[in-house]
Amino acid sequence: MDGIRVFKIGGHVVDSPERLEKFVREFSVLPGPKVLVHGGGAMAGRMQRSLGMEPVMVAGRRVTDSETLKTVTMVYAGWCNKSIVALLQKYGCNAIGLSGADGRSVTARRRPPVYVESAGSVIDYGHVGDIDPEGVDAPFIMGLTGNGYTPVFCAITCDGKGSLLNTNADTVASAIAVSLSSYVPADLIYCFEKNGVLADVNDPSSLIREITPESFRKLKEEGTVADGMLPKLENAFRAIASGVRSVTIRNSDGLGNGIQTVLRK
Repeated sequence: MDGIRVFKIGGHVVDSPERLEKFVREFSVLPGPKVLVHGGGAMAGRMQRSLGMEPVMVAGRRVTDSETLKTVTMVYAGWCNKSIVALLQKYGCNAIGLSGADGRSVTARRRPPVYVESAGSVIDYGHVGDIDPEGVDAPFIMGLTGNGYTPVFCAITCDGKGSLLNTNADTVASAIAVSLSSYVPADLIYCFEKNGVLADVNDPSSLIREITPESFRKLKEEGTVADGMLPKLENAFRAIASGVRSVTIRNSDGLGNGIQTVLRK
């Protein structure tokens, strides 16, 4: 096997029928084995509000109490996941939708309360999971791709003890890519509604084409990257350090073009 690609699409792409269908159409014709991981945060936030709950985000991560866990599971593992699988089938991609609990494919441990620098306090994230290096069953995933299936993972994992956990979708994608890289060359591609990492989020022409660990530290200090981009980049650099062949951050449109941010060691 020449390698495997792990794609992650953001919640704003999932939330847009037009963007999602365009991505799925382009993704479906990409050659070779591939895995798709999706978010759904925008939809989950709306669902929370419709149920009288106010989403709580700290450093780009959702604080997840028991009621929030039920809501995000319904959105991520239910509507979002199965809608994406149905679209992929429409374009001839034989997809299979999964949470981490299915096949015990992605297990995690509940995150203990941690000090969050940007919040200036200790945060209890609730039913949020962190994935250990051995938490991904790479042979199971490769067995699916080897039999012609395209696995589609949502951001719900499990602890192996009967509980579901909400895990950042960027983290899920990174953990899967790292685990697969122990067996075959693996590439990680984050796709969202921007062309890549922008110096000015309102200026599409301000694309930062290359980021190193050193320049990332400077971008954080300057506040150029913040909120949801922080965990994305942190996961990306951990993936590179852990053996993933390449990491790119790009627009979900035009998967074949070269407009993207490339992360270097």
